[in-house]
Amino acid sequence: MNRPAVATHDEWLAARKQLLAEEKELTHRLDALAAKRRELPMVPVRKEYEFHGPAGPVTLAELFEGRRQLIVYHMMWRWDLDMGCPSCAMLLDNVGHLAHLHAQDTSFAVVSRGPWEQLRKYIERMGWTFPVYSAHGSEFNYDFHVTQDEFVTPVYYNFQTKEELEANGQTYFTDGEQPGTSVFWRDDDNAVFHTYSSYSRGGDLLINTHNYLDLTPLGRQRHVGEAIHHDSYEAARNHCH
Repeated sequence: MNRPAVATHDEWLAARKQLLAEEKELTHRLDALAAKRRELPMVPVRKEYEFHGPAGPVTLAELFEGRRQLIVYHMMWRWDLDMGCPSCAMLLDNVGHLAHLHAQDTSFAVVSRGPWEQLRKYIERMGWTFPVYSAHGSEFNYDFHVTQDEFVTPVYYNFQTKEELEANGQTYFTDGEQPGTSVFWRDDDNAVFHTYSSYSRGGDLLINTHNYLDLTPLGRQRHVGEAIHHDSYEAARNHCH
């Protein structure tokens, strides 16, 4: 990777101010986009989904933990490895202290199609303390388009059909588990509404590691698809040597 050019302080300052103008423009655009996101209409969730967690079966409404809003991260389950996807794990390692979300009347939960017993062991390995639930045996993943199996339901990922994905050269999104984030709202009568979902690179903004690295000269250095579990870096370095 190329090193940054060496400059005088005045040259650096001029370049930095020019970049600052672009950063401010992007910030204003992101603010406007967030406002439009908040204005999206809501869709009632009428199906009764059941998840499994440490205390047994729970409903989607119970995932709110009494709060008004719920953010669900759909963690891919790697059936070939019998564990969660390393890229999803990297994103989830970046989840901050949930007290800040809770203070804004918002809960956070991870849902994966991995069977609960295997999922429980994986949570312990990762050292995660946020809520994680299994949707194994539920239609939840299919209905929110993060499990693609055309024998169960038509392929539809990132708001594109199988034909559209294939035409875009994204055949890897047409089968199996995929990542995503969904947001839900709960009213005073405990009715649940779906307000937002994002997929594919829509999860980038949740990866603080990347946001930090984007401030540095070397940048991210490793694509999110090349991520490994946080307890595997040492073994990977030893293998490279």
